Amino acid sequence: MSITAILTAALVISVLGLVFGALLGVTGRVFAVPSNPTVDALRECLPGANCGACGFPGCDGYAAAVAEGKAEVGACAVGGPACTEKMAEIMGVSASAGVRMVATVACQGHGDHCAQKNYQGIHDCNAAALVDNGTKACQYACLGLGTCERACPFDAIHIDPVKKIAVVDKEKCQGCKKCVAACPQHVLSMQPADRVVQISCHNPGKGNALKEKCDKACVGCEACVKACNFGALSMENGVPKIDYDKCVGCMACADACPTGAMTADYEVRKEAYIDADKCVGCTLCTKQCKFDAIEGALKQKHKVLGACTGCGACAAKCPRKAIVMRDRRAPRNKMDKVKKAPVAPAAKPAAPAAAKEPEQKA
Repeated sequence: MSITAILTAALVISVLGLVFGALLGVTGRVFAVPSNPTVDALRECLPGANCGACGFPGCDGYAAAVAEGKAEVGACAVGGPACTEKMAEIMGVSASAGVRMVATVACQGHGDHCAQKNYQGIHDCNAAALVDNGTKACQYACLGLGTCERACPFDAIHIDPVKKIAVVDKEKCQGCKKCVAACPQHVLSMQPADRVVQISCHNPGKGNALKEKCDKACVGCEACVKACNFGALSMENGVPKIDYDKCVGCMACADACPTGAMTADYEVRKEAYIDADKCVGCTLCTKQCKFDAIEGALKQKHKVLGACTGCGACAAKCPRKAIVMRDRRAPRNKMDKVKKAPVAPAAKPAAPAAAKEPEQKA
């Protein structure tokens, strides 16, 4: 092939490239979809993790939803408060991010609590769940084979090497829910990160027979529901459910649980303390206390007893600010409460006198 032919071919290709490039440029301008500057600005705030924790298909989808008013700012767990503040500034709204949610394990089926099965199959929870209901005596237990751990993109969940059960690092958890979706046992759920009580069993069965499989099982006795004085607990599908909007963290439910299925962070439990110099004996605190843990008559100094749960209701209503919530100095003693006089049973109405029969004549 001659040099002339090669140069001619190169020239033709170059010209065609220029022509097609110009056509593409003109077409792009004519048919271009105008971008939304608000969406672009919101997208710049987001970290680009595309984890889906916000409930939308990636960061682009979430930014578009916020711009269209279909979603609120603060749903990006990965971006955190800084991301929320930037998005709120762009949208001209409050930067309140709401309650931070993290994954929570509702199972204590480890060690001597729950009997183990001799499982020799694939090291995967989905595979084990198909074989004789898993690796443990309780068919609802965490199988501890690490499917959730492998699903987590933030290194926030691991299998305890001794307990063989999933453990969540609340500081690392970004609320993406991938572990929740991956768990075939439905052991994982999303709960507020600042919770102080939680239900650590999700077995829907009832009766003490469950304790033969796991001595930490919830037996459906409803003792926790009866112990809650704030209406924050109810039974749902045989298992207690906490309404965290109503829960005040008094931990009375965990105190009442006979099996330990309801757990609480007792280390953060508070107790009320009344400053005698400020107390005027108005008795408002005694009326607010739902645990009979404050004693004192009208216009006398009041005292907090050991039955105090640290709910804080008394401190919130004290007009003299004489009550503060402090770290506990001793565990709660629910028997140390105001002794109320027993109510005398109502007297039974006297039985009506029997009518005399008329005497019969001989």
